[in-house]
Amino acid sequence: MWLPIIGLIIGIVIGLMTDFRVPDEYSNYLSIAVLAALDTLFGGVRAYLQETFDTNVFVSGFFFNILLAAGLAFLGVHLGVDLYLAAIFAFGVRLFNNIAVIRRLVLAKWKSDRTTMNE
Repeated sequence: MWLPIIGLIIGIVIGLMTDFRVPDEYSNYLSIAVLAALDTLFGGVRAYLQETFDTNVFVSGFFFNILLAAGLAFLGVHLGVDLYLAAIFAFGVRLFNNIAVIRRLVLAKWKSDRTTMNE
């Protein structure tokens, strides 16, 4: 479970410490890729809490989701259609769903821990 969180923290620290700027023409691709990465990150946390986490699934899903999202945005630009909106919708829904499940799992664990402490 710590692998996704450590990766996120390292990425944020490196991003804040460098003066790297993304050109405007790539900002749509990057924003979709970040959304896909966050979806995978929270999916990994969810899988860990449900005790179904698999590192191979996490790593392959991470890169596949990023490539799929950026590919949809790229294809949409060349077709003149806003396909990136489909990726935003899909990954956004999954992201909020994963966060809701994580919240429920943490609350259930917290509740069971409190019950066992009171006994």
